[in-house]
Amino acid sequence: MNRPVAAALSGLALAVTMLLASGTHNLARAGDCGDVASPGLDWSECSKNNIMLQGSDLQKANLVGAHFDGTDLSNANLTLANLEKATLVRTWLKNARADAANFSRIEAYRSDFSNIMANGARFASAELQRAEFGGAQLTNADFQKAELGRADFDKAVLTGTNFSLANLSRAALSGATIKGPVAFSGAFMFLTRIEGLDLSTATGLEQQQINLACGDKATKLPAGLKTPESWPCPPDDKD
Repeated sequence: MNRPVAAALSGLALAVTMLLASGTHNLARAGDCGDVASPGLDWSECSKNNIMLQGSDLQKANLVGAHFDGTDLSNANLTLANLEKATLVRTWLKNARADAANFSRIEAYRSDFSNIMANGARFASAELQRAEFGGAQLTNADFQKAELGRADFDKAVLTGTNFSLANLSRAALSGATIKGPVAFSGAFMFLTRIEGLDLSTATGLEQQQINLACGDKATKLPAGLKTPESWPCPPDDKD
């Protein structure tokens, strides 16, 4: 057999081997996606849209890049689960347990995280516009660079929460519980509602941020910052 033919056959054999290996991998991935919800399972990149998973035990699960749009995950156990890059648009996570879970870079527009227990959870660079966090336990949670436009944190516990470089435009923080430092370095706070909050121990706040935000006489600011003459703001337009 001459060399060109041998080389061509060798290349063809390699391509077939790679194709078979890829098919085997895809079959294994499909098998993972069919698994019943359980602790530690691998649903990475799986599609689980518009289904009922309330109360499921998914602690320590690998949910990287999974799709949960419109899915009911209320009362689920997501403790230590990895949901990085997952999509959770209009998803219900009400009353879920998610301490130390990884929600970094998720897409979760208009999703319901109310009363979630997510202490120490990571939401870095997450898309959370109009998300509902009312009553959520978010002590030491990380929202660095998160998009939180019009997100609602009424009655949430935000002690030690990190909002550095986050977009908090029109977000509602009024009514939250803060009993310690909260980081706001570089956060965009256009019309952020901070009425009645004690921010005296907050870090990273600058006067220009306060000038953009909406507080009132009950808002306590860190030393050196002044209450703007424009306070209080008119009621927010809920469009």
